Amino acid sequence: MIFSAFARTVGISACTSCLLTTAAVAQDDVLNIGFAVSLTGYLAPYDTPTVEGAKIAIDELNAAGGADGKFKIESMIRDVRSDTVQTSIVVQELVDAGADIIVLPCDDDPAIAGGLIAQDAGIPSFSTCATNASLTQAIGEFYFVNYVADIVQGATLAQYAREQDLSTAYLLVSPETTYTGNLPEYFGEVFTTLGGAVVGKGTYSFGQQDFSAEVTRIANLDPHPDVVMTSAYEPDFPAFLRQLRSAGVMSAVYGSDGIDSPTTVSLGDVSEGVVFSNAGFPVEGSPLAAFFAKYNDVYGQPLTNSFAATGYDMILVIQEAARVAGSLEGAALQQAVSEIDGLNVSTGTITYAGRNGIPARSVSLNQVSNGAVVHLDTRVIDAALLPASK
Repeated sequence: MIFSAFARTVGISACTSCLLTTAAVAQDDVLNIGFAVSLTGYLAPYDTPTVEGAKIAIDELNAAGGADGKFKIESMIRDVRSDTVQTSIVVQELVDAGADIIVLPCDDDPAIAGGLIAQDAGIPSFSTCATNASLTQAIGEFYFVNYVADIVQGATLAQYAREQDLSTAYLLVSPETTYTGNLPEYFGEVFTTLGGAVVGKGTYSFGQQDFSAEVTRIANLDPHPDVVMTSAYEPDFPAFLRQLRSAGVMSAVYGSDGIDSPTTVSLGDVSEGVVFSNAGFPVEGSPLAAFFAKYNDVYGQPLTNSFAATGYDMILVIQEAARVAGSLEGAALQQAVSEIDGLNVSTGTITYAGRNGIPARSVSLNQVSNGAVVHLDTRVIDAALLPASK
């Protein structure tokens, strides 16, 4: 879920040594949310818009009297610079400053490092958009996934591929992260379960710009696979796709939310027909379309993906937990999140009840067509089709 580093800092200061809007001490009527997030570094393209969306929700709730109409929400925002060690340091500082909720970066290693500290302190934590379903097992019951999990994206893409009568698949993975390593494997498991066949698998390294060996392997398959599935992202995905097409391989190419980027669309004919999953598409008249318009009003620029919306939705989940718990005590908030069932949010509905910290939420399937992203479908995958997380 990561591509070339940049940080949009509209409305957010990339502060590395200070707490922003910090409550001096914990108060019974103040809900303190500590953001240990990456406003700089390789995770900034994900964490920054997530925090921007969260700030919209916080401002709206405070204008209405706070969470549950009685808990004023205050933010403590720190830049962890996409660094795991810095995340641990900052989370401990936020715990010491009285945070009631901790928000962690969009990657496994910093999420685990910070989540374990929050777990030990009995404080619920959410990652902005880490998608590894095994994180809840690695951290504990106080950690919650916020975004669409890898197993859900992989299964949904596989189901759609089989519905398009695609029968053979080639998987391109990188073992350097669980996201790039496991998500295509989840796709392959479900694709096979539904009657398809995986005819090959290749690997790549981050930052690799020469994909000639992998492309040659795919090109030499006779016939070419019906679909090539990868969770590669920038700069690897554009390089791979260009070389694949240059070699004359016109197989369908499926990806995940990591390629939900203007760069993918800007590739022109090379990316025509690429299918990818994400957390939502702003269909006209939908709550997500309304949020996109709201974001544009607040920040003066259009949204190009759903990360800000899932940040907004995360605050709605926290508000609902505070309402149900009626207090800001950590165990009560954790229990309340665990019981959320069908909460309406901008991207659809979220259910944590019976999910062990992994939310059931809809997946949007999208396609690059004529220089734009078009919406194919939004669906909630049957839990019986989900593979076991690795």
